[in-house]
Amino acid sequence: MVGFLGANGAGKSTTMRLISGNLAPSHGSVTIHGYDLIQQPQQARASLGYLPEHPPLYPHLTLEEQLDYSGRLHHLRGKALHHAIERVVEQCDLQQVRQRLISQLSRGYQQRVGIAQAILHQPQLIILDEPTVGLDPGQIRGIRQLIRELGESAAVLLSTHILSEVEAVCDRVEIIDHGRQILSETVGDIASRLHRQSLLVTFTTPPSAEQLQAIPAVDKVETIAEGRFRLHHPRGESPATAIVERAVAQQWGLTALIPEEQSLESLFLRLTSEINS
Repeated sequence: MVGFLGANGAGKSTTMRLISGNLAPSHGSVTIHGYDLIQQPQQARASLGYLPEHPPLYPHLTLEEQLDYSGRLHHLRGKALHHAIERVVEQCDLQQVRQRLISQLSRGYQQRVGIAQAILHQPQLIILDEPTVGLDPGQIRGIRQLIRELGESAAVLLSTHILSEVEAVCDRVEIIDHGRQILSETVGDIASRLHRQSLLVTFTTPPSAEQLQAIPAVDKVETIAEGRFRLHHPRGESPATAIVERAVAQQWGLTALIPEEQSLESLFLRLTSEINS
């Protein structure tokens, strides 16, 4: 379960179009389940399920007709098609609306139909682009639970602007900015990082990073610019008083000391702002 994050214009949609085969790469390659997307497009796409932000559904078809059509596109026939439809209808909790027209379904149910369509052929990789956008809280909770279940049998790439969604369902986080990867970490690694807090400090006569590292309770020192540092420390063990005392004694010229609360949102904003500054 990979959370795929980036600000508007970062390249998320382009990346997903490249992975899904809807856009040809100018260079580089895409490999899905061992198949090169350019050299072996049919095999690669057969290993992929894709739910774009707006599900590609036909409003004049019933739910069953939509799934039957999608299954035939994946070369499913007869009993195999019937069993696949029954499986996704149950998995996506669509039993009560299976005979209704797509146009008569709520946005939440249409998202479920889109997911059912994407997993009908049991792909090894599922790409979900903003699967909960426009849904109410109850629908969001249901879709998140479904996404967790999908992650038990397939790799899932989840693109979303809702950072709490990533924290709730993902194992790994990838952040891109202007087409470049700026973070690739497990949620566990990020969580351990977020258990720390930090202080943003500025000096007119700055000490070395080693001198700051020697201050009690300072875990890590990041040099941001000349005279500016970010000092990480354990939650509840602020070194602020020690920094002020050391700065006065050593005449470092402390001009700013700003506490920072760490969260996935603050981490995301900091990384993207640093790249663009």
